[in-house]
Amino acid sequence: MAPSGTNARTVAWELLLPAVAAPQRGRGRALQSALRDAVRSGRLTAGTRLPSSRELAADLRVSRGLVTEAYEQLTAEGYLRSGRGAGTWVGGAARAAALPARDLAPRAPVASADFRPGTPDLSLFPRTAWAAAHKAVLARLPHHVLGYPDPRGLPELRTALAALLARRRGVAADPERLIVCSGVAQAMTLLGFVLHGRGLRTVGLEDPGSPEHTALFASAGLGAVPLPLDESGLDSSQLGRSGVRAVVTTPAHQFPTGIAYSAQRRAELLDWARSVAGFVVEDDYDGDFRYDRAPVGALQGLDPERVVYTGSVSKSLAPGLRLGWLVAPRELLDELVERKRTMDLGNPALDQAVLADFVQGGGYDRQLRRCQRAYRERRDTLVAALAEHFPGTEVSGIAAGLHIIARLPARYGPEDACVRRAAGAGVALRTLAECGAAGRGWSEAADGSVRLVMGYAQLTPGEIVRGVRTLAGAAGRGTGGAVR
Repeated sequence: MAPSGTNARTVAWELLLPAVAAPQRGRGRALQSALRDAVRSGRLTAGTRLPSSRELAADLRVSRGLVTEAYEQLTAEGYLRSGRGAGTWVGGAARAAALPARDLAPRAPVASADFRPGTPDLSLFPRTAWAAAHKAVLARLPHHVLGYPDPRGLPELRTALAALLARRRGVAADPERLIVCSGVAQAMTLLGFVLHGRGLRTVGLEDPGSPEHTALFASAGLGAVPLPLDESGLDSSQLGRSGVRAVVTTPAHQFPTGIAYSAQRRAELLDWARSVAGFVVEDDYDGDFRYDRAPVGALQGLDPERVVYTGSVSKSLAPGLRLGWLVAPRELLDELVERKRTMDLGNPALDQAVLADFVQGGGYDRQLRRCQRAYRERRDTLVAALAEHFPGTEVSGIAAGLHIIARLPARYGPEDACVRRAAGAGVALRTLAECGAAGRGWSEAADGSVRLVMGYAQLTPGEIVRGVRTLAGAAGRGTGGAVR
């Protein structure tokens, strides 16, 4: 079906073939009926331009008068509209049949202040610089690059990303072992299929951790085994008893607790992988955002053959770009590449070329510096606002990333009631308990305090201050009085 606003010559010709096969005496009525049915059914949508009467008559090999009469009749009925010199178009009668496509993008319900983590500030996307890179790439890109790409990704992007990851994250990134993916989500799914093909049926996940990982691996036929954390990272003794041979981790800045794995715990994790001939999957989801401490290098740099490294531009640029990467151990490389090839034949070549230009030209580093400044200010604003309006609140995980853990004193609880009061005031929150089974143990502290995972990247400093003030008013109603 021709899209709205386009010429429907070919579509109309196909739809009307049965009509012109009718006996000559009834051909006019058949043509009108066929056009009417096409509009009613939505095969011809509102705003679609029809061929001129001369063109359609020539295509159907009928008299022009027959077509003109059909157009005039349907215009009178409201199915078509026409203007002098403007052609003939499908009119408003088609609108009821041709409903607009629904948008099922995962957007959060409207809230006056949404502190749930996971979203960057999309207004920081560098539109001007990105458009310039797009224009430059289109001007010089050889025609053959627009064909089917290497399923691993364009060589220039893999080269640029390998250099970037080595420089910024300490990754042992061989461009030949780097696969460009549609974000970390696809990287996890690809890996899940490959591990399933090798006979694995379970994968270990940090608990608390990212809820999305469970569904991604389930789509590849792998069950999730929750593995608890302590203050140093993943509990290695529990890992050893779990029976899994692959585990997903966020060691540089654990999601959601903010823990940076200790050196000992990182070494134990790698020792475990070697002992079971298994793999550690390192999700470096916010590795570029460090504020009060030196960057923690990627775990992958310590053992590239036992660590699968993943990352993306979803936090640094925008999740809608669907651009990420996976750096594979040699043992898994061929299987991952073949799975990527059969899944989608590779990521869009033009998008890859633009990102390569953006990275190589320094635009990506400038974007990271810009985001770093903005997000540090927002983090400081949130911490200060919580200290003012919620005296006694403890915050953690603030040295890096795009969220903090806020532990509100017990007088603001119980936790579920606090969240309900906040929602009633238009403030959206996520508790630590929502991030896993063991997370409930983290969240429901012995003193009854309320632990919240509070994202700040998507809010301006002014919105943060107003949101915390509103939250304080809502929480105060639950404590029997106003709260500063």
